[in-house]
Amino acid sequence: MNYDWLKEEKAPRILVQAVKQLGVKEIVGKEHNPVILGWARELKLASVYNSDEIPWCGLFIAYCCKMAALEVVDKPLWALSWANWGFEAKEPMLGDVLTFKRNGGGHVGIYVGEDETHFHVLGGNQGNAVSVSRIAKTRLFKARRTLWKIAQPAGVRKVFLEAKGVITTNEQ
Repeated sequence: MNYDWLKEEKAPRILVQAVKQLGVKEIVGKEHNPVILGWARELKLASVYNSDEIPWCGLFIAYCCKMAALEVVDKPLWALSWANWGFEAKEPMLGDVLTFKRNGGGHVGIYVGEDETHFHVLGGNQGNAVSVSRIAKTRLFKARRTLWKIAQPAGVRKVFLEAKGVITTNEQ
């Protein structure tokens, strides 16, 4: 599935920041991607996050929030901590933060669209990279939306996409 249209989106800011990181990958083995470790330094988490082998979906969302001048949750490395960010989104829309339950924990990413059965989620640590994956709607724990300073941008909307693309079932 081609998600190049995301590069033209102007809002929400968290999504704009996330798109800039598409393609960043962890390095499997002894070496670690300096970009991912740089996110931890930027967030003052380097003392607890020192290896890209540690799950980093929460780190990715925290970095995107910081770069978008948005609040970062306490304990951002824990994916399900993001279930308390912003305010509840009854129906997920473009740029919302989605939290999911998985075996052994949780996962967090950003809504870029949906098809009948899956959300299309831009996230970190999806196939060891910042990528867009399809995640079953039945796994959704909570959808959260940023607290807008002025008003919700017009670009925040439901996005319906073809049921194509990588399906992920247990992000790590």
